[in-house]
Amino acid sequence: MSWENNVRKVVPYTPGEQPKLDNIIKLNTNENPYPPAPGVQEILDNFDIAMMRKYPDPNAQILVDAIAKTYAVKPSQVFVGVGSDDVIAMAFMTFFNGDKPILFPDVTYSFYDVWADVYRIPYNQLPLTEDFRIDPKDYARENGGIIFPNPNAPTGVLESLETVEEILKANPDSIVIVDEAYIDFGGVSALPLLEKYENLLVVQTYSKSRSMAGMRIGFAIGSEKLIKFMNDVKFSVNSYTMNQITLLCGAKALEDDRYFRETTGKIAATREDAKKRLTELGFTFPDSYSNFIFAKHKTADAGVIFEKLKERRIFVRYWNKPRISQYLRITVGTPEEMEQLYTALTDILKEVGA
Repeated sequence: MSWENNVRKVVPYTPGEQPKLDNIIKLNTNENPYPPAPGVQEILDNFDIAMMRKYPDPNAQILVDAIAKTYAVKPSQVFVGVGSDDVIAMAFMTFFNGDKPILFPDVTYSFYDVWADVYRIPYNQLPLTEDFRIDPKDYARENGGIIFPNPNAPTGVLESLETVEEILKANPDSIVIVDEAYIDFGGVSALPLLEKYENLLVVQTYSKSRSMAGMRIGFAIGSEKLIKFMNDVKFSVNSYTMNQITLLCGAKALEDDRYFRETTGKIAATREDAKKRLTELGFTFPDSYSNFIFAKHKTADAGVIFEKLKERRIFVRYWNKPRISQYLRITVGTPEEMEQLYTALTDILKEVGA
C-alpha cells in the first residue's frame, strides 16, 4: 500500500518480560527489591484528588528544586522527564542533529540504536575490549556526539572518572552524555566534571536506586546552556510531561537520605555475596558496580539455564546476540530471593551435567 511509504519503520526496543504470574522471582529488569522511601507513601495517602483536574506545573519546579538541592547545583542546571528514557530521547532530539555519526559501545543499553533510528541519527557502535571496557582512544575521532552508561549496562562495568574525562578532553566540540542509571550502587558520579566541561550531560533515574520504576522519573544535570536547549525542545513537544503525584513523590523521596543509603547499601552487600556464590557455582563475570551481575557459566549454555529458570518461575535477562549470547544478566534481589536462585541454579547445573 502506498501510504506505507511514508511510515517511519524501526526495530523497537524490547524490554524485559513483565510476567503476569503469581509467586515469581523477578530478576530480569533491574528493579529495586525494596519499597520507596516512607515519605512517598505519606504523599500518596494524603494526596488531594481534586488536584488531578488541573494541569501539573510545566516547569516541574518542586521536583527540579529538590534535585538541585540534593546534588548541589542550580535549578537551571536540572532537566526532568518521564524516566531517564524520556530524558535521553529528548537529549538525542536536542543535541544529535549533525551529519557525523554519534558514538556508543557495541555492548550497551539497547535503546540507544533505537532512538538513533527513530530520529534518523547516523551512529557507530565501538567495540568494547575483551573484558568489556571502554577504550577512550576509540572515541578520539570525529563524531556528532557520544553516549555511554557508567556503570555500563548490561555488563555492570564501571569506568573511572579519568576515563570519562579523557573522552571529554578529546571531544570539546561534541555533547558527551554519561548515563548513570546505576551509579548509586558503588560508582563515583561524573557530576564534579560539570565544573570543567560545558558539553557534559549527566543522566540519572529514580527507577533503580530510589525504588520508583513504576512512577517514571528521570533527570539530567548539565550546564545551564545545555538544559535551556533541552527545555526549549521539550516545550516545543509537550509542556506537561510529569503528573502532579509524580512531582510531589519525587521531591519527597529525596528528603530521606538515610533510607536511600540503607537500601542501596543492602543491595551492594547482596551483590558482593552473589559474586562469591555464583563463582562457587562455576560462573564468571566482569566485576559489577551496579544492581545486577552479568554472568557466564564455564560449561552450561546460557539459553538453557534461562529457560530452565523460567520453568521454576525465576526470571533473568538473556540476549541471544553476538559477544553476549552466553551471558545472563541477573538482577540483585533480596537475600531470600537470591538463595532461591542459587538453589535453582544448583539443581539446573546438575540436570545439564555441568
